[in-house]
Amino acid sequence: MFPAVTECLDMGGKIWKIDPIEPEQAAIREAAGIIRRGGVVVFPTTGLYGLGADGWNVDAIERVFHVKNRPAANPILILVPDAEVISTLVEEIPSEAREIIHRFWPGSVTLVFRARSPVSPLLTAGTGKIGIRLPAHPAAAQLVSTVGAPITGTSANLSGEPGVSNVGDLPGEIIDRVDMVLDAGSLQGGQGSTVVDVTTDPPTVLREGMVSAARMTQPPSGRY
Repeated sequence: MFPAVTECLDMGGKIWKIDPIEPEQAAIREAAGIIRRGGVVVFPTTGLYGLGADGWNVDAIERVFHVKNRPAANPILILVPDAEVISTLVEEIPSEAREIIHRFWPGSVTLVFRARSPVSPLLTAGTGKIGIRLPAHPAAAQLVSTVGAPITGTSANLSGEPGVSNVGDLPGEIIDRVDMVLDAGSLQGGQGSTVVDVTTDPPTVLREGMVSAARMTQPPSGRY
């Protein structure tokens, strides 16, 4: 039923080629099941490939740090299946954050909130703040929706190295350490998401990425 998936397995079945627009559901279900069981999956986002693990599973989050050789002092953002989930993760959603969500989600803007206590300090790196994004890429959106819980969204690279927009550029260490790779072909590339801290008044652009700081600070159009 899913020949595009089953005929394109590689690396002993670890790499699954998927359609970037209409990802095969067999692959999405397999990846979601791996994540629910505490595994780590490489998956496509709009610009770069990311590492997905259960955002509530401390052991799985620790695995992401191991896969990337990431220092514990560096926080990890999470992806959510819908905006309604945010309230389970953060202390408050300021009005400025709601405006940004309305204008730019789903998309390449990560918002940084004050985290509620159930959120693992591994994700916040002890800062008490958590980065959250609603993904726009069809595979990423379907993956987190199928998991039914927040997943990590950090880039699939070794710490200090650039992110990758092609599976062929993934470091061998990354492929060896993860459980599955969803290969959607060449991605847009670029600088990753724009990161905005909405705990400050006004919000602070911490990192300019695919959405420019100038566009972030433009007043909304009349329909908002």
